[in-house]
Amino acid sequence: MDRSAKYGLLEAKQKIEAWCAYQERCDFEVRTKLSSWNMDQEHIDILISDLISNNFLNEERFAEAFVSGKFRIKKWGRVKIKQHLKQKKISDYSIQKGLSEIDEEEYLDTIKNLVESKLKSTKGKNDWERKMKVKQYLYGRGYEAELVNPFLDD
Repeated sequence: MDRSAKYGLLEAKQKIEAWCAYQERCDFEVRTKLSSWNMDQEHIDILISDLISNNFLNEERFAEAFVSGKFRIKKWGRVKIKQHLKQKKISDYSIQKGLSEIDEEEYLDTIKNLVESKLKSTKGKNDWERKMKVKQYLYGRGYEAELVNPFLDD
């Protein structure tokens, strides 16, 4: 089985810089990409440190962009966002910094709007069953029970 690198060091550097410039990336994603190119560990470390020093790779910036996109576009809650960032091996500090970018009022408005729209579209035998389906939906989206329940009790 041939395990030679797909690209030389300089070619890999150009390609990975372009890949990082296109969209925010994290260390884990870049390491995975470079490994898929059969780069050896020494070259991966060299490229990662070069990306960090040239500001192509920044964990805090990645966390902030990730949180912003997942919350505003996909309407994910903090719990789900945090889980996905942990899967990408982002530090707790960067996760907290990213999550702090979510405006509390906007977060609560999003929960309220999701509850209202989901209640209208959910079918069930009775109110209790409909509320349970909505709760399950919002928990799956990563919203906290203590923030969801008051909207359903009204």
